[in-house]
Amino acid sequence: MCAVGDELRGIRLTTPRIGAQFTRMSFRPAALFSGVIVCAAWVLAGPGLAHPGAGAPVSVDGVLTRIGAYVGRYYATAQRLVAVETVTLQPLRADLSSAEFPRRLEYDLRVEWTPSADGQSGEAEVHRTLVKVNGRPPRPKDEPGCSDPRGVSPEPLAMFLPGQQRDYAFTPFKPGRVGGRAALMIDYRPLTKGAVQITWHDDCVSIELPGRSVGRVWADPESGEVLRVDEHLIGMYDIPVPAAQQRKGGAPSMTLERSDSSIRYRPVRFHDPDETVLLPAEVETLTVFRDAGIPRMRIRQVFSNYRRFVTEGRILGD
Repeated sequence: MCAVGDELRGIRLTTPRIGAQFTRMSFRPAALFSGVIVCAAWVLAGPGLAHPGAGAPVSVDGVLTRIGAYVGRYYATAQRLVAVETVTLQPLRADLSSAEFPRRLEYDLRVEWTPSADGQSGEAEVHRTLVKVNGRPPRPKDEPGCSDPRGVSPEPLAMFLPGQQRDYAFTPFKPGRVGGRAALMIDYRPLTKGAVQITWHDDCVSIELPGRSVGRVWADPESGEVLRVDEHLIGMYDIPVPAAQQRKGGAPSMTLERSDSSIRYRPVRFHDPDETVLLPAEVETLTVFRDAGIPRMRIRQVFSNYRRFVTEGRILGD
């Protein structure tokens, strides 16, 4: 995130996918929370990779099919859940150590999912309600900061739905493990770049850079469950600063040098009836700008207190 002048609080970044984007700073995504998936006839076929720990070859296109099916089931379940999201926005020094007291926010969070008629794609959104600012209830003057999560933002796994994978190219990387679980790492990149959109509102700027980041997904090769998603910006991007937003003697542009995001998932158990669902545990985003009032920012989002709606008016905790 970045401030152009001494009073600027940050910069909002979004892309079609971390994030996520979960936050305005993520490339997706938006983040939380934006990679190599399919070229018309699925450019990924090829020889499969060995199953982690088993030695049996794994079909990568088969794994992507299972990921797509899993994400559809995930959204059907997630829309019955609510959670608490705790967000820490930490300005950083040049060595990436903490520069000052962070801003802390707490939200009630839920997911809304509207599938397409064939279930192959659809719109998934994260909805937030602010409940605390720096440990206290929000006040009328507590306007959202430039880098605060949006009240409504895209859900980051939507790109893996069957009908949306065709917009990416996927390349198998290698087997790995996440939290002790066998996983297949698959790199992805968008097949096209969308139009850049830069919108200024007072001291904040919203930047959309579709198709300019790449990522890697860790997925269970048998179930298709997504365990982790990382993403980073390709290269650097210059952002012109209008005269009205420039500091006296300041540069006429600022440069986004780095934007990294990582989403990790964990199993959450529910009871009555018993059910275990893989849900977001945390999202971490790092952004670095040149010629900006707040040049470096780390945003950490932690999800807890998951609750499940099982019937109308009845909520069960994890």
